Amino acid sequence: MYEPIRTKSVHTMAEPCRRTRGPQRSREEELDIRLAGHLTALLTVTDELRALTPSPALDEAAQRLADRVTALNDGRSPLRATPTAPGATAPRVTALHQRAHTLAGQALVVATSCGDATGAALAAERLRAHAAALGIPDAV
Repeated sequence: MYEPIRTKSVHTMAEPCRRTRGPQRSREEELDIRLAGHLTALLTVTDELRALTPSPALDEAAQRLADRVTALNDGRSPLRATPTAPGATAPRVTALHQRAHTLAGQALVVATSCGDATGAALAAERLRAHAAALGIPDAV
């Protein structure tokens, strides 16, 4: 009644290829990529805060973050977004500090996991700075 299928399924054809390839990157490379991503996101939020509330401390932090991301990316500078239009409202600045605090915490976890002392120190410093801006007691 039905004609049998004469060709192999695309799923079985792809199977041998998947088995022979193996992982593309090592665990350390994956952690470095993840750390660079968290630090780049933190840099973006820091740039936004710099546009809304200019300060030399934020300028220095942004430069240090950019330097660390460049080092993690084999000398490639991070892409930096243009901050949005000025209009520093207290809720917006607070939300940015909360986001930066979260990102710094994530970066600290990854930096600690991969043994990156420079990245961990930078993330811990930013974590403390944003905690202070939010009025959170020093926990790091």
